[in-house]
Amino acid sequence: MVEVFAVASGKGGTGKTTSAVALGMALADRYDVTVVDADTGMANLLFHAGLSDAETTLHDVLADDAPVEAATYDRFGLTVVPCGTSLDGFRDADPSRLRDVVATLAEDTEVILLDSPPALDSRTAVLPIVLADRIVVVLQPTIPAISDGLKVQEYATTYDTDVAGLLFNKVRESESIEEVSAKTERYFDGPTLASVPESERAREARRAGRPLLAHAPECEAATAYRAAAEALTVQDGTAADAADRFQSAVIPESR
Repeated sequence: MVEVFAVASGKGGTGKTTSAVALGMALADRYDVTVVDADTGMANLLFHAGLSDAETTLHDVLADDAPVEAATYDRFGLTVVPCGTSLDGFRDADPSRLRDVVATLAEDTEVILLDSPPALDSRTAVLPIVLADRIVVVLQPTIPAISDGLKVQEYATTYDTDVAGLLFNKVRESESIEEVSAKTERYFDGPTLASVPESERAREARRAGRPLLAHAPECEAATAYRAAAEALTVQDGTAADAADRFQSAVIPESR
C-alpha cells in the first residue's frame, strides 16, 4: 500500500513543516513513512530533522546530479528527503523531476508526506498538490489563513486531489477553536483532524534541530499531533499504480 499526502497551507508561518514531521513521526508507529521537503524555494525540513549538514539533497536529485537514494536519510523512525537552501540549487532544480522522485519512493514506503510550498504562484508550488492523493490543510484560526486554505482546496479539487482533513495549528487559549472549527468545516471537504495549541516547546525543538515529537513527546502539542495522525485514515493503493499515476501527472503551466 502507498498513499501520498501533501501537507499544505495557503500562507507561510502556519507551522506546516513542523506539522509534516510531527504527523510523519506519529504515523510511523503504524506505517513506513517518508517525508519529502517539496518546498524547493524555502526549504525547512533539513533544520527540523537535524540535517543542516546533509551533503546531498532534493535539489541535487531535481538537477539530475544524484539519484534519489543519495538524498534519503533515516531520522527519528522516518525516511527523510530534505531539500537544500541555496539559490543556485533552486535555480538548477527541474520541478518536473519530482514526479519520478515520488514514483521511486513509492516503491519502498507506505505513506509519503510532501511538505508543500505555502503559495500557489508557480508550478513548483502546486506540483506537490497535483501529485498527492489527498491534502492535509494546515490552518491558523484566522480569516486570512482560512481564506487562503480554501484556495488550496479549490486548486486541489481541480486536479482531483481530495482533502484528508484540516489541522488547526498555533491555537491560542483565547481563541474559540471549537466554534471556528465547526464553521470552517462547512466550507472544507474534510474534517478537523486536531487543534494543536501554540507551543514554546515547538520553537525549542526547531532551534534544537529536532522534531517536536522527539524533543517534547509528552507536551500538549505533541499529543494533539498524535491525535491528528490517529484520525488520518490511510487508504490502500499499490506502488505500481501510484508510480504510473505520478509519472503521468500533468505538470501545471507556470502561473
